[in-house]
Amino acid sequence: MKPVRKSLLAVLSFALIFVLAFTACSNQDEAVDQQPAENETDQQEQPVADDSENKGSYLERAYAGEFQGTKVSVFGPFADADEVKFEQSIKPFEEKTGIDIQYESSKEFEATISIRVEGGNAPDIADFPQPGLLESFVKTGKVIDVRTFLDEDYLKEQYNQSWLDMATMEGPDGDVMAGVWSRSNLKSLVWYPKNEFEAAGYEVPETWDELLALSEQIAADGDTPWAIGIESGAATGWVATDWVEDIMLRTTSPENYDKWVKGELPFTSDIVKNAVQEMSKIWLNDDYVYGGRKAIVTTPFGDAPAPMFDVPPKAWLHRQGNFITSFFPSGLTPGEDYDWFYFPPIDEQYGKPVLVGGDIMAMFNDRPEVRAVMEFFTTGESLKTWIQSGGTIAPMNDADLDWYSNESDRRMAQLLQEATTIRFDGSDQMPGSVGAGTFWKGMTDYVSGTVDLDEAMEEIQAGFNQ
Repeated sequence: MKPVRKSLLAVLSFALIFVLAFTACSNQDEAVDQQPAENETDQQEQPVADDSENKGSYLERAYAGEFQGTKVSVFGPFADADEVKFEQSIKPFEEKTGIDIQYESSKEFEATISIRVEGGNAPDIADFPQPGLLESFVKTGKVIDVRTFLDEDYLKEQYNQSWLDMATMEGPDGDVMAGVWSRSNLKSLVWYPKNEFEAAGYEVPETWDELLALSEQIAADGDTPWAIGIESGAATGWVATDWVEDIMLRTTSPENYDKWVKGELPFTSDIVKNAVQEMSKIWLNDDYVYGGRKAIVTTPFGDAPAPMFDVPPKAWLHRQGNFITSFFPSGLTPGEDYDWFYFPPIDEQYGKPVLVGGDIMAMFNDRPEVRAVMEFFTTGESLKTWIQSGGTIAPMNDADLDWYSNESDRRMAQLLQEATTIRFDGSDQMPGSVGAGTFWKGMTDYVSGTVDLDEAMEEIQAGFNQ
């Protein structure tokens, strides 16, 4: 009976094992079915689900009301009148989308944004007036690449390629498009008293040689062609750096300009010295400058254009950005009492470059509503009311020229759209020891005559080692 009993026990044991195994497998399958898939778990951990292809762009989804009730924080330097204009420009978007853009400003933006980002309290979006400061955050991986949610073809439709080049910065793992340009101001402008200018029979120059010839013609007539002043307190000299930057864009390639800004092309090079020498043809000629060379350093930059509006004019030409009209005497009519022409090209192979300042919006926190606001900032619509009230030029291609309230601003916008090359103010991108240090001081020393050209360039270049 023992062999039979062993056989029976073996059969029963096998059957029991089979039942237990089947039950375990069934329970395991049920448990697996109840757990989220690995990809689903990952998606839940991500701040933004990749569903934009099915629902349109984030901006379209915002206008459809998908992000109603959300909040997006923006931190920037806009204050006083500019803050009011910014708030007015975003109000229609907030009303249409239900997204509350909470703007906070600080006149100590540069110091404050560094503290907030490094302290883990970064705003969703920050408005940088100096891309050089933004670049320091990009290098440490703090800034989100906007190409993760904005199509590159779309960006190329909205902006001149130069804007995209200037927004592309080196991150820890390669190039990053660090933000989108939201507004700009033009610097490549020469202002003049229009009615008197035309009555005197002068003609707007279209080349550098013609500009020098006009200067000589005005001097021969017994007048002073140029009104120039660089005094600006602790920032004395910045006006001179703008001239050098504008001339660099007209005497060398954009690639060399970028190398120069990064410190890879030294101030002591023949390329940079050539730009200063071209500037010197005007600045160091006492017959060409109101008050002579010595007066340049002591004349406040905001007071410099005033002689153009004496009757008759004591000076006829003033190169400065579009903001300078706020320093003009009150009651003047643009297009009649004053006008501007494009700071002319020097070497035709470098086309029609434009030197600019401006604001680039960068993103620190990645949520759908933040993406929608960033996309909104790529549209001319985001600046429409500001454009209509005056005081800014849109960098976007879809900003309607008819929005501009006067012909002067409209022409600036068209100049910007047609520019062959656009580059940001060089000193604002250089290390502070140079851009707001030795570059300002070195040019002041050179213009005042306390150092010669070689000494000035060596003095400026030394700032890269500080």
